[in-house]
Amino acid sequence: MDWYDLSVSLHLERIYFGNTIRQYLIALLILVGFLVFLKYFKKKLFKGLEKWAAHTKSDLDDEIIQIVEKIPTLLYFFASLFFALQVIQVHALITKIVNIALVILLVYWAAKVASQMIEYGLYHLAKSRGENVSRKKNTTYLALSLIARIVLWSTGFLLILANLGVNISALIASLGIGGIAVALAVQNVLGDMFSSFTIYLDKPFEIGDYIIVGNHEGTVKKVGLKSTRVIALQGEEIVISNNELTSTRIQNFKRMKTRRISFDFGVTYSTKAKKLEKIPTIVETIMSKIDMAQFDRTHFFEFGTSSLNFRVVYYVQSSVFQDYMDTQQTINLEIVKAFEKEGIEIAFPTQTVYVKKD
Repeated sequence: MDWYDLSVSLHLERIYFGNTIRQYLIALLILVGFLVFLKYFKKKLFKGLEKWAAHTKSDLDDEIIQIVEKIPTLLYFFASLFFALQVIQVHALITKIVNIALVILLVYWAAKVASQMIEYGLYHLAKSRGENVSRKKNTTYLALSLIARIVLWSTGFLLILANLGVNISALIASLGIGGIAVALAVQNVLGDMFSSFTIYLDKPFEIGDYIIVGNHEGTVKKVGLKSTRVIALQGEEIVISNNELTSTRIQNFKRMKTRRISFDFGVTYSTKAKKLEKIPTIVETIMSKIDMAQFDRTHFFEFGTSSLNFRVVYYVQSSVFQDYMDTQQTINLEIVKAFEKEGIEIAFPTQTVYVKKD
């Protein structure tokens, strides 16, 4: 070993603030090395994801690319600094600051990633159900997204406090007591909110469905966090609380594929038996010519106070109310025409008074 090498070696072994120059150089090398490696890894990963995204139709890869692209540079720096400090001795305060900064950055980035992925999942859930997929207009979607973000950021905040040495057990206990008090104060509002999530997930009805709830009926216009708005046939808007909707029976006419119809008509008592026998066949013939009507049965079922009554049962092959009304109208007109042709008189309320003379 010559004098130059010996001199350099002696200088590298000099100690400053508890560490040799050699240790400082190794720490600096680790810091720079990790920074370069992490940047290179991000660049290669980003390029690989872009190539993958070019061959897929899903937009999940776009979300992942955005996540990778938004990794903060400070996270790289403090991660590299953390590993660099492992080979040198520094003041405990410096180590603690670096550790806390790294934890904060990791929690922040992890919470953002989780929030973004949850929003992506909720967005596509709403889209798959054929709902309004606008992220700014779907009230239930916004509420679920907000709750998810609150839970994520609250958990992240507690993790940060735990790393700062704060006793979070007492904090959680106090928050729990406060939460119970708040829940009791706004239990009706919370009940409606959770009911809106039930409606969103269970789907007893959707916007545009015609429903009957108790004494109210109409077309669903909007499902909000606290209430659902229904447009009645008369045109007025009915506001029903979500809690009421999930705790009562709902008739959803949009879901039915066919509509069962039963109606009665009567003929006069003067109608002969042979013509009475013809009536079921006449009605069945009329039904067979109407595409949307599926005939079931016709029976002479009752001797009424002023008429001989028949009951007709059939199915309309549509859930649309207008189709039912058009079909029923056609049937009624055809029955009137057929009875006129056969000389069968449709009854109307009458009263016959017999007077006996002494």
